[in-house]
Amino acid sequence: MLVACLLFGMTVSASAQWQRIPTPNDTLQSIRQQADGSVVFSIYAPKARTVSIAGDGDLIPWMGENKPVVKEQPNGVWTFTLKQVNPGAYRYHFVVDGLNVYDPKSPLAGETSAIANLGGENDFFAMKDVPHGAMSQRYYYSEPLKTTRRMHVWTPAGYEKGKDKLPVLYLVHGGGDTDNAWPGVGCAGLILDNLLAEGKIVPMIVVMPNGNIPAKERDMSDMMQNFTDDMMQSVIPFVEKNYRVLTDKDHRAMAGLSMGGIQTLEVTLANYDKFGYVFVLSSGFNPNIDYELIASRLNLKENAEKINKSFRIFAHTQGGPTDITYISGQKSNKIFDEYGIKYEYSEPYQSGHSWTTWRNNLKDLAPRLFKK
Repeated sequence: MLVACLLFGMTVSASAQWQRIPTPNDTLQSIRQQADGSVVFSIYAPKARTVSIAGDGDLIPWMGENKPVVKEQPNGVWTFTLKQVNPGAYRYHFVVDGLNVYDPKSPLAGETSAIANLGGENDFFAMKDVPHGAMSQRYYYSEPLKTTRRMHVWTPAGYEKGKDKLPVLYLVHGGGDTDNAWPGVGCAGLILDNLLAEGKIVPMIVVMPNGNIPAKERDMSDMMQNFTDDMMQSVIPFVEKNYRVLTDKDHRAMAGLSMGGIQTLEVTLANYDKFGYVFVLSSGFNPNIDYELIASRLNLKENAEKINKSFRIFAHTQGGPTDITYISGQKSNKIFDEYGIKYEYSEPYQSGHSWTTWRNNLKDLAPRLFKK
């Protein structure tokens, strides 16, 4: 959440609440493989009285020479050293004062969070007795980033037996989340299943890429460019190679929330002839960079007429004045106005910068896509 807030240029007074004293946890590596073949597990628990580690028996035997060597450091870090670990995949967790704690520094820690699904059986995001599509995890090699990355892909009920080519919505999460956010807390699969069963949306494929890319520049401009390159050079080609999809701009849409909204603007405005539908949710331009410089880099003045002609819908929504991106969004709208770029603006849900807002946004935007 800290990253998300910094991204959206909150005022000095508002951002001051996020200032804190750094701790060893900020740079802690919870698993370190040593040159001598040993492995060190670590957790920051400065107020704990007892900490231990548990897991698969072939990783953490409690008898013999490979019993973990436990050390409590003065800085609050507890370490557990195993002298020799064979290559493999192992389950493990820490036990802090008798409570099982999953590694909070694990790359997938955010995906192990419990979700309280509160509401009634008739809610638009509820599990209902309707045909359900498939939510798949797909791995692909990103040529621009030189690494293997993951995306989630929803295909509608009946896709496996069909032959028709379908339009595609690329749906991006926000800062601090992963591509698992929309399928998880975003309830995207259930929302889409229900809308399709009710005849409110056309059959489509929804691709949820991973927007998290390490940034080296303080203004995160490199992250935005790298995401754009990954989308255009790897994500979209992978989808179009592996799924039955229509490939013209009028059958390609993109939507993103918060950080994903910045990325949506970067991708679509730089490639306006490749997208027919654009939805920016609780976001605006990158607030770490002067907006006029962004407009100049994206050639908004020169391309305004072409953008207006290419985008069948260009919509910008926010969660009301309490949305932490509200000011950034208003400033972005002024840029659009200045250069004559046509857009819709609305605040249909006064629920701030939250998944309550974004689930409703998806429910509203999906039925507007790919209609003749």
